Amino acid sequence: MKNILLVFSFLTLIQLGFSQTRDTIIVNGDTVVVLRDALTPADSLRQIGDLKGAIESFKNAYEIEGTNFNELYNYACALSLDDQIDSAFKYLLIAATKDTSPFMLCDPDLLNLRKDNRWGDFETNLIAAIQKKYNHRYKDIEYAKKLWYMHVTDQAYYDCIFLAEDKIGKGSIVVKALWKIKESLNLENQKELERLIDKKGWPKNSQVGKEAAQSAFLVIQHSDAEKQKKYLPTIEKLCKDKEADWESYALMYDRVQISDNKPQKFGSQIRFNPQTSKYELFPLLDESKVEQWRQEVGLGSLAKYVAQWDIKFEPNKK
Repeated sequence: MKNILLVFSFLTLIQLGFSQTRDTIIVNGDTVVVLRDALTPADSLRQIGDLKGAIESFKNAYEIEGTNFNELYNYACALSLDDQIDSAFKYLLIAATKDTSPFMLCDPDLLNLRKDNRWGDFETNLIAAIQKKYNHRYKDIEYAKKLWYMHVTDQAYYDCIFLAEDKIGKGSIVVKALWKIKESLNLENQKELERLIDKKGWPKNSQVGKEAAQSAFLVIQHSDAEKQKKYLPTIEKLCKDKEADWESYALMYDRVQISDNKPQKFGSQIRFNPQTSKYELFPLLDESKVEQWRQEVGLGSLAKYVAQWDIKFEPNKK
């Protein structure tokens, strides 16, 4: 789905071809791809955890006036999450006739559909349409497929965890258990990705497409500092070769800095202070230069970014 408001960012805004804008954010060290702002009543219901209400709202809108790609796709996502597999496929296929979007291949809301035999045909047909539309975008389709699946499992269940945190508190035993389950999924992804990298190398944009290449970054971003340090030079080199995104490099660079108890350069790392119950920036290398450094790697204004968490950033001028 495309409308969950969460925390932290490292990328500027990535347009999906959907009605909303997707951000990559960090929540207490976890990188999460999310969309900003609910646009419809159904989206709003989904955000507060009323999935049944969201599905009914989507259904009513469809029956009264029909829907565009965004609403159809979100409807399919909601049905998938509710395990209404037949209906989810029905509306997903209709949505796919209206827009050919590679992000359908790595959307965690469609994880339940991947367990159905029909997913294989859907994926094959969508890839063929994307290849035709973008002149053979994917050179290594099998590698891309594995990375898309990693993306799905990497991003799955975050909305459930944050909803649980909101409803029953971050320190509850339920939330702690959910995080442990999520961490075990992340560990499986990390092991599989390292096996693939050893065999094929770090995925390049021209090899598997930007979405799949970004999946590798997300997985390593959720690993330990040792792995992040291991792959950071590789990502930097690929950025210089225009085979990776500088935004990804900036985020991982800051993560490595923080893990070494050093100040961050790009201001991508935010933490929750339980004593003040407020979010705050990790220390910055140079407040007077951070906006310039962010601009150089394609990041938006730090002041505007942190304002989402009621953080007021006013750099000291040197």
